[in-house]
Amino acid sequence: MRKFDLRSLVRSNIWELKPYSSARDEFWGDEGIFLDANENPFGNKNRYPDPHQRTLKKSLSKIKGISVDNICIGNGSDEIIDLVFRIFCEPQKDSVIICPPTYGMYEVSANINNVNIIKIPLDSNFELNVDEILSQNAKCLFLCSPNNPTGNSLKNIEVLMNEFNGIIIVDEAYIDFSDKPSFIGRLSEFPNLIIMQTFSKAWALASARVGIAYADSNIIKLMDKTKPPYNVSRFNQEVALKALSKPKKFERRLKVILEQRDNLLKEFTKISVIKKVFPTDANFILIKVSDADKLYNYLVSNKLIVRNRNSVISGCIRITVGTPKENEALIEALKNYTEG
Repeated sequence: MRKFDLRSLVRSNIWELKPYSSARDEFWGDEGIFLDANENPFGNKNRYPDPHQRTLKKSLSKIKGISVDNICIGNGSDEIIDLVFRIFCEPQKDSVIICPPTYGMYEVSANINNVNIIKIPLDSNFELNVDEILSQNAKCLFLCSPNNPTGNSLKNIEVLMNEFNGIIIVDEAYIDFSDKPSFIGRLSEFPNLIIMQTFSKAWALASARVGIAYADSNIIKLMDKTKPPYNVSRFNQEVALKALSKPKKFERRLKVILEQRDNLLKEFTKISVIKKVFPTDANFILIKVSDADKLYNYLVSNKLIVRNRNSVISGCIRITVGTPKENEALIEALKNYTEG
């Protein structure tokens, strides 16, 4: 295991923080007359949810092959991102590194928490500038792999895991669509590593807002005491558990998405308006066209809503893989588009 002094990176007020103790921290049972949490005694939605999401963590622990002590459940991955800033970064003092183009919430959350941002852009192949990253002094490094919006899995992450002196957050929201392995299996080697995953993408639960952090147990303890006590509702915990209980359904849907992604990649190479198709390990494809704004508006007029990334990557549009029927409509519209 890499030597690492966690306390030196944590905000002193967070390290000394005494967490809020809820009624469900003092009594964990399911049976009894509950007169401890000032809940309304009537109805079937009147009880607070498990603040530690124990059942969901146990299920994830079995699937991922790691201890429940290495898991934190968030109200979407966005809450996990915010927790990282609140735990490790002193406002107006500390810095974090992001590598654009990448997921926009890293920058937004940094700005909300008044933390300095060091931007080290990806190179022309959408790969990391490792030397430049290691030359900077920063508390945290945010990496999205497969990356949004480019779709590629980033190389040289392990080099940074070995040499970066702060906290490394690897956002694996799209890892289920990739044939690359997750870094979850490396947590025991790197105590400064946080892996983020989500139920929003491959598990088809974006509306439920359930994000996950996997990390060393000492980091998880900090997250658990910093997050709000009832941050994930009972209903959202239950829908995530239901999804985990149906692995065959998950695999069937995943197979269809991957097949449709491969088909779209082939079809896009035949369409004249598309000048370049970028490789992808995600459930979306980035394409380069002559006039992204015009094509975007044309597709919207045909009720095909894609993401115009022209302001982030010149001339580019990001297209999510849909159902077979939706993808057929997209291909037909692209074939009928004229640039004149």
